[in-house]
Amino acid sequence: MLKQRLITALILLPLVVWGVLALPTPAFAAAVAAVLVLGAWEWARLIPLPVLPLRLGFALLAAVLFYAAWGSGWAVTAREPLLLAGTAWWLLALAWLARVDWSRGRMLIKGLAAVPALVPAWIALVALHGTGQGGYWVLYLLVLIWVADSAAYFSGRRFGRRKLAPRISPGKTWEGVAGALLACAVLAVAVSLVPNWTARQQLLFVLLNLVAVALSIVGDLFISALKRQVGVKDSGRLIPGHGGVLDRVDSLLAAPPVFVGGLLYLGLMPD
Repeated sequence: MLKQRLITALILLPLVVWGVLALPTPAFAAAVAAVLVLGAWEWARLIPLPVLPLRLGFALLAAVLFYAAWGSGWAVTAREPLLLAGTAWWLLALAWLARVDWSRGRMLIKGLAAVPALVPAWIALVALHGTGQGGYWVLYLLVLIWVADSAAYFSGRRFGRRKLAPRISPGKTWEGVAGALLACAVLAVAVSLVPNWTARQQLLFVLLNLVAVALSIVGDLFISALKRQVGVKDSGRLIPGHGGVLDRVDSLLAAPPVFVGGLLYLGLMPD
């Protein structure tokens, strides 16, 4: 299993970096939409939709939604309210997770939840990619979440005592959360020194990073809750050794809306 995970990572990592840095924004938007449509296919399994045609239809609806958002232009014209809606959704998801059993069996609600979970994340990544040096900013956001995940894992294994959400994800601890926030604070401080920002702007950027990381943990827990309710370990088997698409992007669904929305609101968005 470890060998397979490493082989898959060695293939996918350069491909992701190349796609983020080399693709023009329209092609990047299409690529991210394709990944999220695969995520929607897996989401349909977690609702759970019982038969294959319904799952295909759910994924097709997601594809139509992304196409309509791009073709109509409201991915740009309605960018700010959609990013706000995405951020609000993940804050609302905290209440969902606090009383997670209420959603058991509520297929319609879990299906509708895919819209504020998937669409604002896509809009945020596309908006960030379309700015000056946008590819590097998207890559930074990916690195931020990867650092958070890794730091949470290792600090949790070394120092973990207090469970974060034992009914949802027993392996996660508050010490892991602290490790993730600390590691990402160091990363954000280092990156904040690169642009020509004031000390106040640097501080706001670091705080924004910490909020994004905190919400990324909510995204991870939310997908874990959906999986636990249907009794599966992985959202799918599309990525050998890593499970499904949602297993890899759960944190990346929640972080981009607040990160990009915060950059816009604070006047830190690259030109």
